[in-house]
Amino acid sequence: MVTQHARLERATQHLDAPVAVVDLDAFDANAADLVRRAGGTPIRVASKSVRCRELLRRVLAVDGYAGVLAFTLAEALWLADEVEDVVIGYPTAEREALRELAADPVLLERVTLMVDSVESLDLVRATIDVVEQPVRICLDLDASLRLAGDRVHLGPRRSPVHSVDEAVALARAVAADPVFRLVGVMAYEGQVAGLQDHPAGGLAAHARGLVVRRLKRASVAELTERRGAVVAAVREVADLEFVNGGGTGSIETTVADRSVTEVAAGSGLLAPALFDGYDSFTPAPAALFALAVTRRPGPGLVTVAGGGWVASGPAGPDRLPTPTYPAGLRLLGAEGAGEVQTPLRGDAADALALGDRVWFRHAKAGELAERVPALHLVAGSEVESVVPTYRGEGMTFL
Repeated sequence: MVTQHARLERATQHLDAPVAVVDLDAFDANAADLVRRAGGTPIRVASKSVRCRELLRRVLAVDGYAGVLAFTLAEALWLADEVEDVVIGYPTAEREALRELAADPVLLERVTLMVDSVESLDLVRATIDVVEQPVRICLDLDASLRLAGDRVHLGPRRSPVHSVDEAVALARAVAADPVFRLVGVMAYEGQVAGLQDHPAGGLAAHARGLVVRRLKRASVAELTERRGAVVAAVREVADLEFVNGGGTGSIETTVADRSVTEVAAGSGLLAPALFDGYDSFTPAPAALFALAVTRRPGPGLVTVAGGGWVASGPAGPDRLPTPTYPAGLRLLGAEGAGEVQTPLRGDAADALALGDRVWFRHAKAGELAERVPALHLVAGSEVESVVPTYRGEGMTFL
C-alpha cells in the first residue's frame, strides 16, 4: 500500500516549498464520516475551518451538507453569490456590510445575522435605515457549563444569554421590531467540541484527560436540558427555521439533543493536529504543508525554511505545527517553530538532504489557508488541481 507520505511526495515533487496540499482521498473520507456521525441531521459547514471556496463547493455537493456558517458578514455576502443559506456565527459591527445587506433583497433572503444582546440589535438598527424585507436573525445562546453558583465557567466566553428567561427576553426584542425576523437559535458547546479526550503529554496530560471527559459528560447533560427548554420557550415567540449546535468534536452528543435541527462542522474535513485524541472519531489528516530542508546544524538535526505557522488560542505546544513526514522528527523546545527557519531533531534527520521536504500538520484547520495563496488538491499521487484560498482570491476577512 502506498503511504500518504509517498503519494504527497510523488504528487508535488516538481514544486518548490513551501507548498500546502489537501489530500482529497482523506478529505472525501472525512466528509463521509461526518455525515455518518450526524446520523441524518444536516451539517452546516463552518467556513472558517476551510477558507477555500472550491473546497466549500466540493463538500456542499455531498448529501448531508446544507448551508454555511460564516465568520464575518463581509465573507457571508461574498459567499452568498452562490450559497443560498449563510448564517454568520458571530455578532457583527461591519457597518458598510450591513448597509450592503439591507439594500439587497437577495442577500436578505440568504444571509442570517447573529445577535446576543439588545445592544447588538441596536447597532444593526442604527446602521440600516430601511429594508424591503426583514433582516434574518439568529439568537446566540451561551452553551458553557457554569458551576458553584456561576463562580466556575467552563467553555468559550461567548454570548451573555444563558438562561431561558434571558433567551426569551432577547427573542421578544427581536420579534417586537418589524425590521427583524427571528429564524434561528445557535449554541456552540466549545468545551465539548474543542477539547481532546486524550491530550498528549505524559501523566499530567492523562490526568487532565480524565477531568476533561468527566466535565464533558456533565456539560452535555446540562446543556441538553437547558437548550431544549430555551428552544421550546423561544418557539412560543417565533417560528424558528433551525436550531444549530455543536462542532466536529461533539457531533454525536449534539445530534442526540432533540431540540437541535442541524450541526456545525468544518475542522473534521481537514483533520488538523488538534483533532487527534478524541474518543468518538479518528479523522484522516487531509491538510498538510511541506517546507524545504536548508541547513544541517549537526548530527541528528536539520533546519527547514519557515515554519512559524502558529495557531490561535491559548499559547502552548499544542498550537505549534506538528512535524509529520518523515516520522521521527520533533521541534526543539528552545526554538519551536520559527518565523524564517525551524530546527528539527530526530532519527530521520540524518537521512534528509538539503532540498528535501518535511511535511507538517497545522494545529487548526482553516488557518493554514491564511498562510498560502493556493492549495494543491491531490488525488491519489497526482495534483488534480490548484485552487485559490480566500487569501489567494484577495479576500482577507479577519
